Amino acid sequence: MKAIAFLALLVCYASSVQSNPGNYSWEGPDSGFRVQPPRPEENECLTDTASCGCCLMQQTMHRMEEFFNMSLGELQHSLSETRSVLNNMRAGRSAFSVALTDRRWCLGPFLSDQVIIYRHVFLNLGGNYNLFNGVFLAPRSGVYLLSLTVYSDSGSAGSHLAACATMMVNDEPVAVLRDLNSQDQEDSSTSVQALMLSAGDAVKVVLPKGCFLCDSGNHYNTFTGVLLYSTD
Repeated sequence: MKAIAFLALLVCYASSVQSNPGNYSWEGPDSGFRVQPPRPEENECLTDTASCGCCLMQQTMHRMEEFFNMSLGELQHSLSETRSVLNNMRAGRSAFSVALTDRRWCLGPFLSDQVIIYRHVFLNLGGNYNLFNGVFLAPRSGVYLLSLTVYSDSGSAGSHLAACATMMVNDEPVAVLRDLNSQDQEDSSTSVQALMLSAGDAVKVVLPKGCFLCDSGNHYNTFTGVLLYSTD
């Protein structure tokens, strides 16, 4: 665009020289020749149609260049804003759903409280659930939906059943599930909560001492969390 404008200026200059050769002096200020300014009452478009057309074309091209630059700037600004919104949406996506195991297996009982590490992963969007320590770290501040289901099998009728677990946020219990009796051979319990979490909050499930959980490929024991919306 700038090259076209420069070419138009050259055409204007050449056209003006050809149509008014007596108005330009190449001898310097001491030659005695003085360039006569155009008379105020003269209309350039009437006296020099070539120069007039050239100037009109130059003005049109200048307006086109301004419009192009303005449109390009607006497009770049809109693209930048769209990328920012998209990156913010991607960073805000967080969801996980895990199960204790995918085979027949029992966890516990232990002599002290133990963090439950869920080994089977249905979903770990954002990678915020740690498969090695069983802890979910909230990536952003916001409202999260957290769900915990525990199941256990006493093994035989009349045996002691101890299906229990505690969901904790920063080592503070937010849901306590317990079924300690010998009346049922198997039992389960579920808790679903919507909680406000801050970025970096740690959510985990603890198996209290003396309790045990049994699972299989049916995935009776599950731990799930979803970021509903962020507040930062």
